[in-house]
Amino acid sequence: MDLFEFRNEYLKGGLERRDLDDNPFKQFGKWFDHACECKVKEPNAMALSTVDSAGAPSSRIVLLKSWGEDGFVFYTNYTSKKARDISQNNKVSLLFVWIDLERQLRIDGAAEKVSAAESLRYFLSRPFGSRIGAWVSHQSSIITSRSLLEMQFDKMKRKFADGKIPLPDFWGGYKVVPSRFEFWQGRENRLHDRFEYKLDENGIWQISRLAP
Repeated sequence: MDLFEFRNEYLKGGLERRDLDDNPFKQFGKWFDHACECKVKEPNAMALSTVDSAGAPSSRIVLLKSWGEDGFVFYTNYTSKKARDISQNNKVSLLFVWIDLERQLRIDGAAEKVSAAESLRYFLSRPFGSRIGAWVSHQSSIITSRSLLEMQFDKMKRKFADGKIPLPDFWGGYKVVPSRFEFWQGRENRLHDRFEYKLDENGIWQISRLAP
C-alpha cells in the first residue's frame, strides 16, 4: 500500500476573517453546533495532550461534557496518567477533528479540577454501568486480565445493587481554561485557512491569520 497515493482535496468551503465572531467561545459554539447538525460522529470527541515531568508528551481521546466562557470540561480518574501529568504541568492542548467538515480546532490552555459538586452532578447523570465502571477501573494501572476486571465489575454491581452509587473520591472533572484557539478549515492545494485567537496582556482576544 503506497501512502503517497492517500490524497484528498478539501473543497467544502473557506474561512475569512469576516466569518469569525470576535469571541472565540461563540465561534466554537457555531462550529460545534454545525458539527452536531451535520451528524458528525462523536462531535464532542477531542484529543487531550499533556506533558509529563520528563517533558514527554502524551495524547488520548476524551469527551467534552460541558463548556462555557470559563472553559471546557472533561472527566477522568484522578490517578490516571493524564491526571498525573496535569498535576506536574497543567498546560494542555485540546484538538477537535471534524473530518467530514474538513475542520480542525485547537485549544491551548491550563487545566484545573472542577468542584466536587460539579463532578457529582455529572456523575449522577451517567448510566448505572458507567458509574460502576468508574469505581472498578484504576485507570492506567497494569491489570493481569480482562476477566479480573469483569469480576470486579460484577462485585461492584452487587455492592451497589440498590442503585445508590457514591462519587469516587478519585474521580472527577477538569476544566481547560483557554489562552489560545486555532480554527482550521481545509482548502484546495493545501492552502488551508487558519485563524488564531490569542489573549494579549490586557485579556483581549487578538485574531490573526496564520500561513497554512
